[in-house]
Amino acid sequence: MIKKIKGLKISSQFALLILCAVIICFVLFQELWLHRWSVGKLLTNTDFSHTQLDNLEFMDEFYEAALDYDLPKSEDDTETALALEPLLEMADEYTSVYIYGRDDGLYRAGRFAPIMDDKDFRIFFDWGYRLTNGDGEDLRVFPLRFRNDTGMVMMYNYQRSLFLYPFMAGSLFLSILVFFGIVLFFLSRKMRSVLVLEKEILTMASGDLTHPVPDFGEDEIGILARELDGLRNSLNETILKEQESRLANQDLITALSHDLRTPLTILTGYLEVLRLKRSPDMQDEYVERCLKKAEDLKELTDKMFEYALVLEENETPELNWISTDFIRQCLTENCDFIKLAGFLPEMDFPEMSGVLESDITMLKRIFNNLFSNILKYGDKKQPVVITGESGRQYLTVSVTNTAKAEHAGVSGNNIGLKSVQKMMRLLGGTMEVEKETEQFTVTVRLPLK
Repeated sequence: MIKKIKGLKISSQFALLILCAVIICFVLFQELWLHRWSVGKLLTNTDFSHTQLDNLEFMDEFYEAALDYDLPKSEDDTETALALEPLLEMADEYTSVYIYGRDDGLYRAGRFAPIMDDKDFRIFFDWGYRLTNGDGEDLRVFPLRFRNDTGMVMMYNYQRSLFLYPFMAGSLFLSILVFFGIVLFFLSRKMRSVLVLEKEILTMASGDLTHPVPDFGEDEIGILARELDGLRNSLNETILKEQESRLANQDLITALSHDLRTPLTILTGYLEVLRLKRSPDMQDEYVERCLKKAEDLKELTDKMFEYALVLEENETPELNWISTDFIRQCLTENCDFIKLAGFLPEMDFPEMSGVLESDITMLKRIFNNLFSNILKYGDKKQPVVITGESGRQYLTVSVTNTAKAEHAGVSGNNIGLKSVQKMMRLLGGTMEVEKETEQFTVTVRLPLK
């Protein structure tokens, strides 16, 4: 459920939050108002629900005192009404007392609560009376026996309003405060997310692309954070590749400049000797040496070409349906070629009926590179073992040879292997290299269809 809410847009989350906040605040206000007397007693240890009208001692005294007074015959019986004032004054300042005839229900005498003459209290009471629908008023109606007759008495007590109206205002204020607290908490969390994004952007701007951007869910801020993290990764990978390319270029230039300078110097010396004709009897030998150095230069330029292929970013394979028999043919041709050069190939590639989707030219280049390394660094005295195996998902080809003693344990630029690795990645396959002291095994896996 929480994940679904986090997946909503910010506007939808805010609307849902407003609805929930309104419900929470309404329920809170209702509960406070419903238990107002209990809350008041809990807070002040005073029972605000009881007024003077609930005081049994006062009511008994009022009943007894009434027997000493006469009930006015009518409202115009002012003399008897004035005589009732001591009885009416028994009520406190928050209580209004009105006396009516029991039989005719007509007004005879009464007293308005003195507190109502206070202007501030009257404004406060009228405001609260409207909001609470008169809940601050305590009304009691009961018969009262006088000396000459029995009348009906109505008492209105307004003492409850001293607690109820401030309590209602406080409950309302607390509910509104909770509402705004929920809304501000939501907004503050979103603002914190925005500030975190701002910090991450400044961190990226300073050049630090290693710090991941936190996940903020599926809303707009979360999408922005995810895209920003993707941009960070892309920039970081681009910079790392650029640095690797720059270092590789520097290494290549350093290595090739040294490698090219030596054979060129020697070749120049031989050609200078031939031009001056100082040793006519050695001319044929010098020509052979010049050809050998020319071959060395050709190998170095081939390395440069291979390196350029490794750095080529936009190379795209042309995929075609190819049978596994084509792989067997490529391996057979290369085995025949190194056999002519004096190697001892041993191929174990059984008949297969698999099909793969690949690039013919890239496959030829892959195996040419592998066998070229054997020609350059392999020991002709040891066999070259080529094995093939077809599984459910991959066609696996392994080539194992022994390096010459002078090349054992020596690590070069491995440009040919890097080229093979890149082409295998483009074709959806993998390449693994296992290198021991003398033995060298390259395993390539091509996906079958």
